[in-house]
Amino acid sequence: MQQLAIFGGTFDPIHWGHLLVAETALHQVSLEKVIWVPSLNPPHKEAALFEHRVEMLQLATKDNPAFTVSLVEKKRSGTSYAINTLIDLSACYPNTHWYWIVGLDAFQTLPHWYRGHELAQMCDWLIAPRLLGGETITQSELICKQVEEQLNKDSHIINWQFLDIPLVGVSSSLIRKFCREGHSIRYLVPELVRSHIANNNLYSK
Repeated sequence: MQQLAIFGGTFDPIHWGHLLVAETALHQVSLEKVIWVPSLNPPHKEAALFEHRVEMLQLATKDNPAFTVSLVEKKRSGTSYAINTLIDLSACYPNTHWYWIVGLDAFQTLPHWYRGHELAQMCDWLIAPRLLGGETITQSELICKQVEEQLNKDSHIINWQFLDIPLVGVSSSLIRKFCREGHSIRYLVPELVRSHIANNNLYSK
């Protein structure tokens, strides 16, 4: 049985932090592949055109044969839910043990996702820790255990582990802010991504 991971998100834009998370996951649990899934219409936020975000993902990941970009979200009409993504990808990749790569802040809301209790049991969770409001790793573990306890109340079992990565203080929102203010984003994103942003005047005023 192969081991694959889904890494979903807006990726607006993809940056070195995302790539570090995916590379860590690849080796920490011996994955055959990380499948990047850009969201088509991210809820509650405006984003660059889907085509631009996909292009930047492809530019950033093309040199790693273990990374692949999926357009499964584009093929689905209506609201996109994580559980649908996993079901659709399971049809494309049968006989797979699935992992889901997620940031701590998103994992914290998992019990409130559409069919989140069901989804929780369908894959193992690889959590990228973040210093949200200055939390320590111990506090981050407490957050995850609270999620686990919330799911266990309804007899749902969840397997999770932290990704052992350095805490990188780069984010997509920071990069967009730098672009608006005319600051350099060199070394925050892959050079091909930086060129795409500049050539297409993304995130500027």
